[in-house]
Amino acid sequence: MQLVKEQVNEEVKMKMPAEAVELYTRYVHGEVSRRDFLEGLKRFAVAGLTVAAIVEALMPNYALGQQVRKDDERIKASYETIPSPNGNGYIKGYFVRPFSQDTRTQNPVKLPTVIVIHENRGLNPHTEDVARRFALENFMAFAPDALTTVGGYPGDDYEGGVLFGKIDRPKLTQDFVAVCQWLKTHPLSNGKVAATGFCFGGGMSNTLATLLGPDLAAAAPFYGGAAATADVAKIKAAILVHHGALDTALVNAYPAYEAELKKNNIPVEGHIWPNSVHGFFNDATPERFNKVTAEQAWKRTIEWFSQYTKVSA
Repeated sequence: MQLVKEQVNEEVKMKMPAEAVELYTRYVHGEVSRRDFLEGLKRFAVAGLTVAAIVEALMPNYALGQQVRKDDERIKASYETIPSPNGNGYIKGYFVRPFSQDTRTQNPVKLPTVIVIHENRGLNPHTEDVARRFALENFMAFAPDALTTVGGYPGDDYEGGVLFGKIDRPKLTQDFVAVCQWLKTHPLSNGKVAATGFCFGGGMSNTLATLLGPDLAAAAPFYGGAAATADVAKIKAAILVHHGALDTALVNAYPAYEAELKKNNIPVEGHIWPNSVHGFFNDATPERFNKVTAEQAWKRTIEWFSQYTKVSA
């Protein structure tokens, strides 16, 4: 297995045992119930540390993780509804582009596009913030809400996870396909589409690569499940994979995916980021966030997308 070797010298400073962070990860994946999650945290409540304090430390703090304000003057943002005739009929989401993309001129600049797919909680403020970050990198970004058909993201991650279990997955997948097609044909698009996402969104980015073929230029899944082996040959997008080194299940599964991609002559680059857990990119969850590796992964993603979403002269 050939992987990019990351040079990271920062010492990880865990505020609580890694087991507690792992329990939180299993909880957000729906592997343990809320009751079992809270019960399991009791064994870490020592030396004056309460369960309530641990929960507060583990849960998302979206104000803390905001890097680009919603009213930032450098962007233009709106909520849009995209038709999805082969899915649930429509899907709503957050559309962001640079303010500098002036539509008043006769020939406005056309930009590459990115679909940004959230974790299994719905379109929360962190995912919207990531979409805004892409706009500042001169991309148009659309972050769809998988919970559209059940009322949309409810403002609470736990409740979002409950709703997520009620959606029709095959139809939802077609909703995401519709978003990519909408981005590709948007009047301000250069016709190139990239996909990225986190956890569920990372796995969906891989899936979209198999479904869209040449209509997807690149994908950068963050800690997402690999595409089905039988479908890898359908991929035409350049694949950039991000995993945290401490996310052992996904790390152990990656070599087989890499080998299949290379077997089919698909451009691929894999990063196993040291001292990083599942969710290391999410700065709204400080106990999982690794500032150093998140910044490096973001930089490489922008470089990758810029390379593969150019329009040939």
